[in-house]
Amino acid sequence: MSQTAVPDAVRQAVEGIAMRARSAGRELAQWGTDVKDAALHAMATALVEAGDGIVGENRADLADGERDGLSAGLLDRLRLDSGRIAQIADALREVAGLPDPVGEVLCGRTLPNGLRLRQIRVPMGVVGMIYEARPGVTVDAAGLAVKSGNAVILRGGSAARRTNGAIVAVLGEALEREGLPRDAVQTVDDYGRDGARALMTARGMVDLLIPRGGAGLIQTVVREATVPCIETGVGNCHVYVDSAANLDEALRVVVNSKAQRPSVCNAAETLLVNQQVAQAFLPVAARALAAEGVKLHADPRALALIPGDVDVVPATEADWSTEYLSLDLAVGVVEDVEDAIEHIQTYSSGHTEAICTRDLATATRFVEAMDSAAVIVNASTRFTDGGQFGLGAEIGISTQKLHARGPMGLTELTTTKWVVWGDGQIRT
Repeated sequence: MSQTAVPDAVRQAVEGIAMRARSAGRELAQWGTDVKDAALHAMATALVEAGDGIVGENRADLADGERDGLSAGLLDRLRLDSGRIAQIADALREVAGLPDPVGEVLCGRTLPNGLRLRQIRVPMGVVGMIYEARPGVTVDAAGLAVKSGNAVILRGGSAARRTNGAIVAVLGEALEREGLPRDAVQTVDDYGRDGARALMTARGMVDLLIPRGGAGLIQTVVREATVPCIETGVGNCHVYVDSAANLDEALRVVVNSKAQRPSVCNAAETLLVNQQVAQAFLPVAARALAAEGVKLHADPRALALIPGDVDVVPATEADWSTEYLSLDLAVGVVEDVEDAIEHIQTYSSGHTEAICTRDLATATRFVEAMDSAAVIVNASTRFTDGGQFGLGAEIGISTQKLHARGPMGLTELTTTKWVVWGDGQIRT
């Protein structure tokens, strides 16, 4: 996307969508938890029932993506089948079972003058999402928006246009059948990049914009948007294997962090190994990773310890800051935990860092030094996820520090307002 002018017809169309979303959000905010939960269950059922049609549209998107040279990681994110549809439908049901944040009283007190104050959670209003080749995000965003009383406007990218269009239609019809406004879930995909630019600059009509995707997409949105944004998603995640690690446990953590699903933002992209255990750990880890199809990008000390039958290349400076989203992994040998901390602080994107150690002091030092959204001790980076954290689905992983950080669930889609009750008090 660039800062070229948006055609008037596109801007007017997107602003019309935003105004309908604002009206729908105001209506949705008035409904109670039971009504919203019933709608989420209806949406889940409708997705499963329409599964064959959605998969058919998805096959067409996949064919276009393969023709256009989409990466293996993006194709994996784009792909839907009956199993994945069942999973995203289950995620909607899980959101329905979560506590409703709307109306929660955060604090309350009575002032000396008798005024009674309460700070309560309320919906954001209209949330915009810009992402690419992730139809699961379409469902997660819609579900979280409905539960938190928000309307959502989606820009899911040209690669998933057919899939997302089919999903939005199914969800809108389900909302309407439940007596809720179908305009609570809309898309601007039909307007392409111009539609995305119009959404990014719909200040006053869209309350919050969340970009989710690669570094280029996120930085473009943050740089060009006039709507308030939250940065999400870029995950140059690290695993550090300490000298006091249980090496069998560390091996499982490393392989799972990298290979369980390499195309997602919480997959590990760099492995750092303490020099004291590198000779024992790296050959075994290299072969285990190679068995999963992982290609290693190793620094000189790691390169000397990796068996010759493993797919490995010398690491370049660029490898340490790369979010591969593929079966590639940068590997380095470090002196100690301080060396690992310095490396991570230099190259991390602020998403997730993990340490494998049985030394409490070392673990504590690592946790305190890491300035990332999630820091994990003796477990896979793949756990940084709204569902895994018990938040239900997520709308993204925030890597910034304002308003929301880490997995963005229901609470992060609300703001607050102060309610003041008086008995005729005046200020003097």
